[in-house]
Amino acid sequence: MAKILIIEDEKNLARFVELELQHENYETVVENNGRKGLEDALNQDFDAILLDLMLPDLNGLEIARRVRKVKTTPIIMMTARDSVIDRVSGLDHGADDYIVKPFAIEELLARLRAVLRRVKIEKDASRVTVAKQKIVKFKNLTIETANRIVHRGDGQEIDLTKREYNLLMTLIENKNNVVSRDQLLNKIWGPESNIETNVVEVYVRYLRNKIDVPGQPSYIKTVRGIGYMVRDEDDDQE
Repeated sequence: MAKILIIEDEKNLARFVELELQHENYETVVENNGRKGLEDALNQDFDAILLDLMLPDLNGLEIARRVRKVKTTPIIMMTARDSVIDRVSGLDHGADDYIVKPFAIEELLARLRAVLRRVKIEKDASRVTVAKQKIVKFKNLTIETANRIVHRGDGQEIDLTKREYNLLMTLIENKNNVVSRDQLLNKIWGPESNIETNVVEVYVRYLRNKIDVPGQPSYIKTVRGIGYMVRDEDDDQE
């Protein structure tokens, strides 16, 4: 039985979500205060967290940021804000997915199932990954796939987030071929996520800022209207 923490200050909504989750055989804990919700998230073990953005005492972004420092518990952000900037901000602070209010409970349950499935797949994969260390080289980058570490040629480690790393590896695994924005969304966020394709553009920009060498062409080429690619050879096209 999965244990879910609900941090939501709208008590009627929190109670509704709690009852629906219990009906689906989830164990639930509800907190209506941001600071108390953070304490529960840090001091107890949960399989997932449903997190409101606007909360008394401590907002959802700060809760997600602090949780992500010490735990990998999946977080689904529940928010009335649906702009790209708000969505990217939530993801950057550690959320795994988001759902915009008002939402259908069936969609929330589907997103929760998808997040829990991804976690299970990742845990299963991690059990065999350590024994299968692989070194991938691309231009002046060296990637240790088992521990997901990326180095420049001079030995400097590049600090990539989980999604930035997955984006880099997806492009390298398909080098010399164009990967569409939709393909990147499905690969990195999952086919059941509701992330818009312009979020991919934001993460490509983040990745370029970290891996590109100043004064040299970007490793990631934009194929306008389609997607992105990396090539073995250098050229001056973006």
